[in-house]
Amino acid sequence: MIPMTIQPLHIGPLTVDFPITQAALSGYSDWPMRVIARRHGAGYTVCEVMLDRYVVEVSRGRKAKRLIRVTDEEHPCGAQLMGSRPEDFPPAAVRLVEAGFDVIDLNFACPVRKVLGRRRGGFLLGQPDVALDIVARVRDALPPEIPLTVKMRRGIDDSQASADRFWTIFNGAFSRGAAAATVHGRTVQQRYDGRASWDFLREVKQRAGRRTILGSGDLFSARACVEMIHAIGVDGAAVARGAIGNPWIFEQARALLAGKPLPPPPSVHRQRDVIREHYRMAESVYGAWRCGRQMRKFGIHYARLHPHAEQVRDAFINVHRPEELESVLSRWYHKDLPGRYPEPSTLTEDH
Repeated sequence: MIPMTIQPLHIGPLTVDFPITQAALSGYSDWPMRVIARRHGAGYTVCEVMLDRYVVEVSRGRKAKRLIRVTDEEHPCGAQLMGSRPEDFPPAAVRLVEAGFDVIDLNFACPVRKVLGRRRGGFLLGQPDVALDIVARVRDALPPEIPLTVKMRRGIDDSQASADRFWTIFNGAFSRGAAAATVHGRTVQQRYDGRASWDFLREVKQRAGRRTILGSGDLFSARACVEMIHAIGVDGAAVARGAIGNPWIFEQARALLAGKPLPPPPSVHRQRDVIREHYRMAESVYGAWRCGRQMRKFGIHYARLHPHAEQVRDAFINVHRPEELESVLSRWYHKDLPGRYPEPSTLTEDH
């Protein structure tokens, strides 16, 4: 047990009751995933990253309704924006606030090559003037009660020049009105390889003082989430890959932060019930045909908690239609066996 007083997370005027949150995940943190995470204890969630120009140009169509969607039980919920041109960010941010999002988060972190090639995401960590222009423009465009936050990695690479640019953007973002920063402990060049530097996150919080800092990187268990807050001293922990197919990580972290023992992993029947609810919600958003493909990728992650993880994963890989998903559940989830904690090595990339 790790006894610790649970401190709320303050993001500008917004108070979040629990400091462990679900990070933005491209292709994953859609409405169903966010709602399920909140139901299982996440204090706050962030929508998958959206392109600024997409939000403005396509925001009224059917496709946009799948992304630009917030419901009552989600609040507080953030929307993450990514782009390259400072002038494209403000109208998109305003549109997302109008849609009901409580926070606007700017992505200066994504390390995907296609994103970098288009001068977005982590590319902007090498462009302090552009990044800070974006921060200033968005802050000016938002209502004062809507917090603006930034997502960063610890630099483009390990060079001193990269570190200097990180601190220029970090300090400049707060001086221009950012309410909080989420910092991932890997560089852009590192992508998802190697360990995230928690020592760097400790330095960030020490320099930040009373400014709100969320740490990110290698949060694959409830104990890791609690340890990041307890040992590193950050104000919150943003769980990315560790939350895919494992919303129970949040309720487990709540127990640990309350000084209780780590709860056991969810039983097979608990897993089955959540998968079915996830499917029901996804079908309402995507329709039955597209939902089958959507649930296949989530099912592969849910399988990590099953006692027969490899066989169940293989079964989910072959799911294309709703009836095939139900067949997997009928075969592998009919008996209520004890679950297991997922192995971090089975996780895939996050943004």
